[in-house]
Amino acid sequence: MSRPAPHRLDPATYPHRETIQTRFQDLDVLGHINNVAMAGLFESGRVRFNRAMNLTGWSGHRWLVAKLEINYLGEGFFPDDVEIASGIGEVGKRSWSILAAAFQKGECIATADVVLVMSASGGLTELPPEFRAGLEAHRIRA
Repeated sequence: MSRPAPHRLDPATYPHRETIQTRFQDLDVLGHINNVAMAGLFESGRVRFNRAMNLTGWSGHRWLVAKLEINYLGEGFFPDDVEIASGIGEVGKRSWSILAAAFQKGECIATADVVLVMSASGGLTELPPEFRAGLEAHRIRA
């Protein structure tokens, strides 16, 4: 695994940040936040980011996760909170990516890249222009 680009390790790169509390049950037998729990922390950050973008009102449309990639860069520990920083990466015709990083005590401990697709009436559909504009307004600052 190659190390992420330096801008991905800087919280200022991302337009949105959420602090998420860790739980004792997130730990593995070595006392680290385990990989499943880290995926859950990123999911919570992504859901909150989606709500903050306020891209609602697309009746009949659904957003589906097509791909999730997590790069673990350091160890995370309980009881310290994790800050999930998020922003929009690439925007395509039917898909977009959310790029995120997890920080604990100021250090980046993981990054996540998620590709989402828009579905309507049982199939993939192109992103409406207004939706695309909303995504563009939340791009990361590389």
